[in-house]
Amino acid sequence: MAQKNRMNSTASATATRIIAALDVPTAEDAARLVKLLSGRITFFKIGLQLFTAAGPDIVRRVQDFGAKVFLDLKLHDIPNTVAKAVENAGKLGVEMLTIHLSGGGAMIAAAVKARTEATQLLGVTVLTSIDQETLRETGVSGGVQDQVVRLARLGRNSGIDGFVASPREVSALRENLGPGVTLVIPGVRPAWAEAGDQKRTMPPADIIRAGADYLVVGRPITGQADPVAALDRLCAEIA
Repeated sequence: MAQKNRMNSTASATATRIIAALDVPTAEDAARLVKLLSGRITFFKIGLQLFTAAGPDIVRRVQDFGAKVFLDLKLHDIPNTVAKAVENAGKLGVEMLTIHLSGGGAMIAAAVKARTEATQLLGVTVLTSIDQETLRETGVSGGVQDQVVRLARLGRNSGIDGFVASPREVSALRENLGPGVTLVIPGVRPAWAEAGDQKRTMPPADIIRAGADYLVVGRPITGQADPVAALDRLCAEIA
């Protein structure tokens, strides 16, 4: 019995580091998932697909379940526009919000100045769907990891709280930035899940060992017929 309790405690602690991505088409789909999973995890990601379908009300609806919201809008615009959007997100009471670090120092500084103390501002480095060829297409001659670290340093110097990168750059970010920044990592793919359109992925236990604080997991949980069982399976694999 004692061993079973220790296993349950470990799984529970692991689940607090998982952010379920609500990449679903409707508010009703999102609410169903939050209702199923909110007893096990506390954080849910609302991205562009759901936000453009349901609007700001979906943030409040998720919060009504007692859950925390990671608003993943990856803001990238002129500094004033991004600052106003950050202000509005702060009024919604979200715990995390993303901006694209490729927007440059002035945009990042405007976003940092506009954030509330309750909202962690996360800088997106290089998307998990991007590889070396894609970088070359956009005029970046260096390697993916070099670009991730370069953008992260820019963000840190501008006051960003944490970073979003692929699992393959977690170790490099920890080495360059130290333990004081939050790393929120997508591209989580257990051995039993399909990679999908993400190219730079890793198994969840390896990502935790590399130094990630949170794992953002979508289809391996929310795309399964039984999301609760999938979450438990993922936690067991990590533990």
